[in-house]
Amino acid sequence: MCTRATTDICDEFEDSVRYASASPKMFDYGGKTRFEGIVSTVQCLEDNSMVKEAVAESGKGRVLVIDAGGSMQRAVVGDQIAARAASNGWHGFIVHGCIRDSKEIGNLEIGVKAMGTHPRKTEKRNIGIRDIPISFASTTFRPDDYVIVDEDGIV
Repeated sequence: MCTRATTDICDEFEDSVRYASASPKMFDYGGKTRFEGIVSTVQCLEDNSMVKEAVAESGKGRVLVIDAGGSMQRAVVGDQIAARAASNGWHGFIVHGCIRDSKEIGNLEIGVKAMGTHPRKTEKRNIGIRDIPISFASTTFRPDDYVIVDEDGIV
């Protein structure tokens, strides 16, 4: 649960806080629209093997930031991955790409912010990299950063 709104954090810290730009546009899909936690990252393109590997671990309140290259061709998070993440203690996902099963994900107690939805699943080639700095939305997300997400943005 978020203790502070992103707007209040930006007002208080102004230019000393990093925030994601409003482009690309991100939409809220999870049952929680406000979430926060320590960042863990996955960089992948149309292959969610490393995402599945990550959420199989104890989340310990972390947020999984996924750079799927902004692909709008396949979904890297679906209801099964989101449900597993929620049950393993992850607080949420930030996805530079698509999700699927949005109705089911909306019923889960997890935050999901993504660029859009697509019904097609990914290929499984075990390609991807975990816990490296990744950049999108005019910011860089680093493992062990702290991120706060709500209806107004990502800081």
